[in-house]
Amino acid sequence: MSATTVKTTMKGLVYNGPGKIEWKEVPKPGIDKPTDALVKIIKTTICGTDLGILHGKTPSVKPGTTLGHEGIGVIEEVGTSVRKFKKGDHVIISCITADGSCEYCKKQLYSHCEDGGWILGHLINGTQAEYVRIPHADNSLHAVPKGMDQEALVMLSDILPTGHEIGVINGRVKPGDTIAIVGAGPIGMSALLTAQFYSPAKIYMIDLDENRLKLAKKLGATHTINSGEEDAVKKIMSETKDGVDVAMEAVGIPATFDICQHIVRPGGHVANIGVFGHSVDLQIQDLWIRNITITTGLVNTNTTPMLLKTVESGKIKPEELITHRFKLDEILKAYEVFGNASKEKAMKVILTN
Repeated sequence: MSATTVKTTMKGLVYNGPGKIEWKEVPKPGIDKPTDALVKIIKTTICGTDLGILHGKTPSVKPGTTLGHEGIGVIEEVGTSVRKFKKGDHVIISCITADGSCEYCKKQLYSHCEDGGWILGHLINGTQAEYVRIPHADNSLHAVPKGMDQEALVMLSDILPTGHEIGVINGRVKPGDTIAIVGAGPIGMSALLTAQFYSPAKIYMIDLDENRLKLAKKLGATHTINSGEEDAVKKIMSETKDGVDVAMEAVGIPATFDICQHIVRPGGHVANIGVFGHSVDLQIQDLWIRNITITTGLVNTNTTPMLLKTVESGKIKPEELITHRFKLDEILKAYEVFGNASKEKAMKVILTN
């Protein structure tokens, strides 16, 4: 009788320092702690944060780390303390790992979990691989409802809750508001989709890319401004009484933050969603007297269960953000396409294992 061969390696996308990534053979993860789950990746994607890591924006990511923090998969094995999931279950992987019991988790600040937070593809190996180990599986995975579009569910790992929590909820979007989203990438589009839950009267989408602005119009933006062709600040100030109620920054560069500072009206909110690698010029001398609130944040994913219900019901269709599909082993090509989004007309890419 021949012994069964247990595979001890897999393929994963490894970060080797700024500008260097490699699809290579790496050790296959296992169960390290009783609360872990081992998940076989079915579909994953690439995030703007991954591009930031590649460009050296996140020095806390050590060379040798497998990237990625989004995806759906099937459970291969669970630790002895995992109660909610079993082998064979299909799951959505949250970009935020949470133990559910620390001081921050009890405040629903899961991004600051004392034994988790954003660790996948950052401080531990991530989802751009054939398998991934998920710590605190009971609190860091969501069951996939039967018969749902798997590609739509990948958007629930990160971008939809990020746009909703850090843009829409932090910005306190209310019925009748005039809002502006600066940056029509995946995060800006997620803010656009979820802002409509709260019935704003006008939604301005500002970007340099005409293709993205066309998609924004299709997805519910009432007004679009190409900031490469006209002055976005002048345009908004001429079309509103004195600016917008909520300005969301969804790029992460000083120029887009500056637009937000100049278009927000007295009593309004600037909700910063973008990931910044450099400081910005804060016009505090003008903002203080106008009662402006500025918020920042890393997603907590506490609204993911609610967002899952809206996707399940067809209320929002995040699969409309997908423009390109690749096999998982074509991930280097996918990074090239996603990194040249304007030229390639790319929004979200899906990688299938």
